[in-house]
Amino acid sequence: MKSGFVSLVGRTNSGKSSLLNYLLNEKIAMVSHKINATRRKISGIVMHENNQIIFTDTPGLHESNKTLNSFMIDEAKKMIGDCDLILFLACIHDSLQNYEKFLSLERKNPHILVLTKIDEANDKKILQKITEYQKYQNEFLSLIPINTKKQIFKKLILDEICKFLPTHEYYYDPQIISTNNQKDIIRDLILEAVYENVSDEVPYGSDVKIDKIIEKNDIIEIYATIYTDTKSHKSILIGKNGETSKRIGITSRKTISNFLQKKVFINLNIHIIKNWTKNINLIKNLI
Repeated sequence: MKSGFVSLVGRTNSGKSSLLNYLLNEKIAMVSHKINATRRKISGIVMHENNQIIFTDTPGLHESNKTLNSFMIDEAKKMIGDCDLILFLACIHDSLQNYEKFLSLERKNPHILVLTKIDEANDKKILQKITEYQKYQNEFLSLIPINTKKQIFKKLILDEICKFLPTHEYYYDPQIISTNNQKDIIRDLILEAVYENVSDEVPYGSDVKIDKIIEKNDIIEIYATIYTDTKSHKSILIGKNGETSKRIGITSRKTISNFLQKKVFINLNIHIIKNWTKNINLIKNLI
């Protein structure tokens, strides 16, 4: 029996959240093509044969002087040290620059290099990229190309991870899939719907707070507030005749209903908290 903690690390949009959902066979982490989508750590628990792997999805590593982004980067770096093993995700389209920056970080934990989104490249490009990373073969334990659209890769990566986990009894009940509470997951699934339904600049000044959840026999009622930083962003989130907020509600309701396996009602309010992304105390309270 082995059991251990594995941090998913990489630049924004490297595929960390997609990999977590893929390995869990369950959508609990928000996924977006927009950068800096992941705000909070999300943990997922995978049982593989007789072993328990506790994955943590971290905010993307990037350089930024913005207060909110700097806060998320600091949180990601903390998680790098708080695990037994790191999976560093490198997109097939990236240069080695992001990986080299990761190697320059102060860290003690070993890592596996995971080459993501290989379905977007031909065999020649994949082989070329693997060859490029070979000059750092003394740094990583192994290098694994992965395509999250094919199930065959799942056993490959889980087998490899388990080789390097410590022998330990289970940390959590094998029946649960996440250490995050239900409210945290629902919050991020609503935020994902915000990212999906509004223009590029708006989501970075917005986040979600769950006000209350009422569970009934035939339906779960969710009351939430989307907070944003300016009046113009609030107007965009509402949309003409409330159409945008309706789309956010419809999108999130479908995703959350699928996750909870139950009919869902969602009530969304939109509230302005001026310049919250620039105030570290507000960020700590809201995130």
